[in-house]
Amino acid sequence: MVAGRPLWAYLEFPPMTLYVEHAEFSWGVFVLMAAFILGVVLPFIARSIKCRNEWLLVVPKSVRHPFPWWGWLALACGVIVWGLAWTRFDWFKPMQGFTFGPLWFAYIVVVNAWTFKRSRRCMMIDRPRMFSAMFALSAAFWWYFEYLNRFVQNWYYEGIGELTPLSYFLFATIPFSTVLPAVLGTYELLKTFLWIGAGLDQFVKLRVRHGRVLAVALLVGASLGLAGLALWPDYLFSLLWTSPLIIVTSLKALAGADTVFTPVREGRWRNICLLALAALICGWFWEMWNFCSLAKWIYTVPFVGEFKIFEMPLLGFSGYLWFGIECAVIAEFVGFEVSQGSRNVATPAGQCEGQN
Repeated sequence: MVAGRPLWAYLEFPPMTLYVEHAEFSWGVFVLMAAFILGVVLPFIARSIKCRNEWLLVVPKSVRHPFPWWGWLALACGVIVWGLAWTRFDWFKPMQGFTFGPLWFAYIVVVNAWTFKRSRRCMMIDRPRMFSAMFALSAAFWWYFEYLNRFVQNWYYEGIGELTPLSYFLFATIPFSTVLPAVLGTYELLKTFLWIGAGLDQFVKLRVRHGRVLAVALLVGASLGLAGLALWPDYLFSLLWTSPLIIVTSLKALAGADTVFTPVREGRWRNICLLALAALICGWFWEMWNFCSLAKWIYTVPFVGEFKIFEMPLLGFSGYLWFGIECAVIAEFVGFEVSQGSRNVATPAGQCEGQN
């Protein structure tokens, strides 16, 4: 209402009307944002690469286990569905727009099978209740981001005009339900590769004074940022991804509970980095499988919308880094153990030890 836009547009379901006019590409914004992203990410990459070489010299070879049969079955199904998603057979036309969900169900099973092969444990086998409940949580979780997108319109879906509200809700909820199981399953797989993120559990210690004051400031700032999305969508669109993470983390900190960021006080960054990497890996598959699918989404990102990989602008992939951490925060917020239960990676003696 403050933005002066009609409320019906925000309540339209399925959402089809484009009412946010986005700013054009800006080299200045692109360069500044790219420099910021690289400045944050490169120290972690350099640290991990430096310590990885030492780690591989001393780590014992893991015991090899066979890849489970159900993983092979899921892989075969995934390849078949992928082929059907990217082709246009007349006989498959009625189902052509509904391949995204089966693709991700196959991905989730394959990731769990790979984790089981490497560690003889996986979420799907050892924590079936948590695994099943995560699909429902994931659907609600992503519908919330769909709601936030109403205010910035950074993406929209093609081919939904013929769907009724109920059919759109049902057909969209199925692939939305795979987001958390995919990201957190990939995270658990990455944890089994002990050399990934080597050295990041003995990295920079980030200890903050006046933590409660900072938590209140972040909570207020992130909340105001979300409230301002409709007023300044081109300038605040990145808060769509960061503000929910900051809000939930601040609330937990004010309640005196541990958060996903608690280990960094002791220099233990590996869990956070693996969560970010897990979402980036899933993001690659999301964007790749979206590229040639019949039912797809299109991005409309202000200032940095050029240099696309598939349909995603290059710098847009940085949003997945925040998103991976957010997935763990939401899962832990409802009582699932995700990031706090992972095993730390020891660092071999040498130049990677004790550099805080």
